[in-house]
Amino acid sequence: MKLVEILPFLQKIAPLELAEDWDNVGLLTGDPEQKIKNVILTIDLTTEVLEEAKQKKVDLILAYHPPIFSAIKRVLPGRGTSPLLYDVIRNGMAIYSMHTALDMAEGGINDLLAGIIGIVEPKPLAKAAHVESSYYKVVVFVPVNEFETVSEAMFGAGAGVIGENAKYTKCSYRVDGTGTFNCGLASKPSIGKPGSFEEVNEYRLETIVPKDRLNEVLGAMEAAHSYEEVAYDVYPLIQNASHGLGRFGELAKPVKAAELITEVKRQLKIESVGLIGSATAKVTKAAVGAGSCGCLIGDVIATGCDFFMTGELKHHDALQLQAAGVTTICTSHSNSERIILKRIARQIKEEFKQLDAFVSTKDKDPFRQV
Repeated sequence: MKLVEILPFLQKIAPLELAEDWDNVGLLTGDPEQKIKNVILTIDLTTEVLEEAKQKKVDLILAYHPPIFSAIKRVLPGRGTSPLLYDVIRNGMAIYSMHTALDMAEGGINDLLAGIIGIVEPKPLAKAAHVESSYYKVVVFVPVNEFETVSEAMFGAGAGVIGENAKYTKCSYRVDGTGTFNCGLASKPSIGKPGSFEEVNEYRLETIVPKDRLNEVLGAMEAAHSYEEVAYDVYPLIQNASHGLGRFGELAKPVKAAELITEVKRQLKIESVGLIGSATAKVTKAAVGAGSCGCLIGDVIATGCDFFMTGELKHHDALQLQAAGVTTICTSHSNSERIILKRIARQIKEEFKQLDAFVSTKDKDPFRQV
């Protein structure tokens, strides 16, 4: 199947608009029209992972960390990031990255880690305040006798759809009222004449519009409306509160930190973690943050968490958590993220029976215990 057919599903798992402003997510190399049969999932694109991809004739590399992050001025053979990209492109592979979009997303890596810890009804530590709205409310004022014409034109352009698979359509709300306007001498009103003051029985029509259909809906609305100047408002709608960095919440019952540490090591298949604080401390409220989460330290402390699991911390962030009495474990950066890859591979195979999606056997955390 074509890559362009797969992209919407990947964006459903991790909506790209959720990613941090500094991040580089989505399709990084490749032709949307190219054929895809095999997908390899990895945290990092390394020489070893690329060799595995070539041996298994992979068409799409799903790399959690974007291999293209800073500006690249040349893509040439040799060593380093640029030669890897040169080899990827030469072999006709595409690269797609989710990174912080997956960190933010509902059902993403942080929700998975929250489940391992046993957090009940996890909430984001930091809301995704920068996210652009994906839906808008459009409000337009329409003469009563034109309501059906204008509303049907808007619905036909994509307005008024609520729920997955168009569960509800033609959704709107109308309020009866009186519109007033004074016709200027240069106007060409459909009601009244230049110089007259008019009062018109109108409906206030409200409906929901997806971001990618906004221009089409507004165009259809203005084309169907008889007014020379159409009065309307557009309001961005608030995003789902479940989107954001990290997760925190109460545990089902108090446990010792040592029990959580044992479960984390078992689930992540790691032998050890870095520990700040006491392993015998009682935990009633916990937080998680995949990767590097120094920006969340203040939120972890402010929410009153007893325990924090993350990938890595700077020295002074560790001291701050120690001073606040928050028992903290660091798993190493990529060890806190790799567990999500199997889930995404499974989701891809369930959605696209003709695709083979598998996790790289060569993708490893760069640190090892000695």
